[in-house]
Amino acid sequence: MVNRLIGLVFAGALAFSAAAADIVVRIAPPRVVVEKRAPRPSREHVWVSGYQRWDGNAYAWSQGRWEQPPRHRAHWVAHHWVRRHGGWVLVEGHWS
Repeated sequence: MVNRLIGLVFAGALAFSAAAADIVVRIAPPRVVVEKRAPRPSREHVWVSGYQRWDGNAYAWSQGRWEQPPRHRAHWVAHHWVRRHGGWVLVEGHWS
């Protein structure tokens, strides 16, 4: 029982520290790419826009896609870069 509790504490600490660690990129992100969208698969699908991601050496474009929201009236908050800690930090897209 004690070992399980200690394991849970360490797992929680690792998850928190990984989420709190921002990757700061010193180079400003390039402009967003204007994408040509494929036809919408259904009325329920929402466009999740592409974004510039940092691959460790340079920016690389991640293409947008159609997705079904996880619940009724959910809306997509797009990935975006913000100035923080003397550089640029990616704020991950998510459903809200």
